[in-house]
Formats: sequence, structure tokens, C-alpha cells
Amino acid sequence: MARTRSISSIDTEIAKLQAELTKAQEKCDSIAARILELQNQKQLAEAKQVMDAFKRSGKSMQELMNFLDV
Repeated sequence: MARTRSISSIDTEIAKLQAELTKAQEKCDSIAARILELQNQKQLAEAKQVMDAFKRSGKSMQELMNFLDV
């Protein structure tokens, strides 16, 4: 027959698990923020590459827009 656990031991384990969950959520939030930061950096680098290529091309803005079909 299984031994009955006391309410205080259950409460202690609940508190421990809640603390672990909070720590894991904070880590997840931190990682998500870093991903967003890196995605923004990538987007800026790509935009710079496109702008540099446009400047080197000698094409007008209208020619670029026509090429992009916008």
C-alpha cells in the first residue's frame, strides 16, 4: 500500500517546482529577446547590403522599383 504524503511536503514540492518554472520562463524570455535582437541586426545588415548594391548599380529609384515590380 502506498504511503500517504503530508500536505506540507506537497506544498514544499509545489513551491520548488513553481520556482523552477519561473526561472525557466525567465530564461525563455531572455532567449526570445536575444533572437529578436539578432533578427533585427540581420535585417539591418541585409538592408545595408541592398542599399550598397543599389548605389553601386548606378540605376535610378524608378528603375529599381520597376525591376522589383512594385
